[in-house]
Amino acid sequence: MTGDLLSRPHHDGSALYVSTQAPTPGESVRVRVRVPHEADVREVHVRQVTDGEPEFRALHEISRSDSEAWWEGEVVCHNPVTSYRFILEGGPGGYQWLNGTGLHERDLPDAADFRLVTYQAPPEWSLDSVVYQVFPDRFARAAGRPPIADSAPDWALPADWDDAVSTEPDTVARQLYGGDLDGIGEHLDHLERLGVTTLYLTPFFPARSNHRYDAETFDAVDPVLGGGEAFRRLIAEAHRRGLTVLGDLTTNHTGDSHEWFVAAQADSQSPEHDFYLYDESGDYVSWYGVKSLPKLNHDSEGLRERMFDTPQAGVQKWLAGPDGLDGWRVDVANMTGRWQAQDVNHRVARHLRDVVVDTKPDALLVAEHCHDHSQDAMGDGWHGVMNYSGFTKPLWTWLRGKDFAPRFLGSPLRVPRLGGGAVAAMMNEFGAIVPWRSRMHSFTLVGSHDTTRVRTLVGDDAAQVVVAAGLLLTMPGIPMITYGDEIGMEGVWGEDGRRPMPWDESRWDADLFEAYQQLIRARRDLEPLRHGGLRWVHTSDNSLVYLRETEGETVMVHCARAADEVQVPATHLAGVESARVVVGNALQHNGSHVTMSAEGPAVSIWVWSHEG
Repeated sequence: MTGDLLSRPHHDGSALYVSTQAPTPGESVRVRVRVPHEADVREVHVRQVTDGEPEFRALHEISRSDSEAWWEGEVVCHNPVTSYRFILEGGPGGYQWLNGTGLHERDLPDAADFRLVTYQAPPEWSLDSVVYQVFPDRFARAAGRPPIADSAPDWALPADWDDAVSTEPDTVARQLYGGDLDGIGEHLDHLERLGVTTLYLTPFFPARSNHRYDAETFDAVDPVLGGGEAFRRLIAEAHRRGLTVLGDLTTNHTGDSHEWFVAAQADSQSPEHDFYLYDESGDYVSWYGVKSLPKLNHDSEGLRERMFDTPQAGVQKWLAGPDGLDGWRVDVANMTGRWQAQDVNHRVARHLRDVVVDTKPDALLVAEHCHDHSQDAMGDGWHGVMNYSGFTKPLWTWLRGKDFAPRFLGSPLRVPRLGGGAVAAMMNEFGAIVPWRSRMHSFTLVGSHDTTRVRTLVGDDAAQVVVAAGLLLTMPGIPMITYGDEIGMEGVWGEDGRRPMPWDESRWDADLFEAYQQLIRARRDLEPLRHGGLRWVHTSDNSLVYLRETEGETVMVHCARAADEVQVPATHLAGVESARVVVGNALQHNGSHVTMSAEGPAVSIWVWSHEG
């Protein structure tokens, strides 16, 4: 997918093309297709699948300008998930399909069809969020608190704040710096200064590791972090400042010192015994073979009651009340409830969604997922996923340094370095596998506490980090920033990147921090960057240009990984002559064309108003 792309017919799931983002069962939804005149389209029909059978309805031309026509028709939401695409008469061969991956002159499977879903919509606030991920042990330690060496639990190896992170297998999870919840609360000014709106905390439950994904219990807050009172203080202060807060929940496994597990191992007749999975020999099943992480059995009614279904269960307890969380991110959600012949993943996701929404109706539920999430994100369970496959990996393949090629989350091969056309195609293909609403409520991220740091990923030139941040903060989805990315923290892989946050600003990349502030401000100021559709303008090896559009406003973004000049026809950029610069360079107009340029890695953003 390269070249100038605005001459192609277009549809996406945004409000400019779909009459409602929250249809009800049986509702007729108006859908529109934008058809440039050079596409030579004479008829448009929508093909939807109803009870497994395709049916067709004609679209009618509803408006026409000098450059394009708009066609409109109806899709009836007969099923909870209704897939549809368009068949167009005209073009080079007289026969074309338009689906989520674009225009095709041949028949193709339904996998990339557009989709409407009638499940309860995700919370409205989430689309306006910019998320900031904090690893509690490594962010900040409360002023005046004694050194961690004075209070470290028996499993821990205390470290001073400026000590290097250990990445040795026998010590990496035991090294404890002593960051705590009150320390996070004392640095909420940093989040406000940066401009983020949502704090996401990795686990805060008692455990025997620094990352706490091996929780011993889910109904308490680790005393090393300050305990339950510190948790409530932090949430109350975050809410007072207008910040929402997400927690991190592990539903796939727990720790081998967990109270349930200890009871189960002590007495195989105990009610807790069926909380865990056991193989044919009677040995417990562990996640990825890590013996300290026994895998949970979600066929157990008792487990569901203890984890989800009572006010004291962790899921409900930490959501409840005004000083409760505003949602959960679910760890390794793709593996939850799956082992050999058992697959109750969707049932768990739906049940957890019901519990979360019943406890706090406007709570957000996002699942960790690192590959094809087409089967797990239709909108009835998780509101969205961490979009590693459809955003992070494409971005890595475009922006990774020429001399640095990380392995992506366990892959035996290092990521390739590809041009912009391939990257845009990857984003399209993964974006098309789920409903637009699921895509919009998924986290976009350039990395996380589990991956290479973006500053290390891109190599020598810090300007490439700005390009990564530009994509992060202007593409569809909910952007998530890992603590310290905004100041240039480094890390070759996940554990190496979990370094303590340096609070001495002389150690920060001040220019990078300012660039993040500017891009976050642009996202918060411009509605199309939060709610608009996505239409590609131009792709080439070194440039990605795209539009984010709402009914009254268009934002155009140019991301360049190297010096480049892009010239595109102005025909399908109505109103561009009034564009103002938000970030970066001015547009150049020469009548029939618009030219955008970058002297090196850079981001430029322009906005203009228009009639719908």
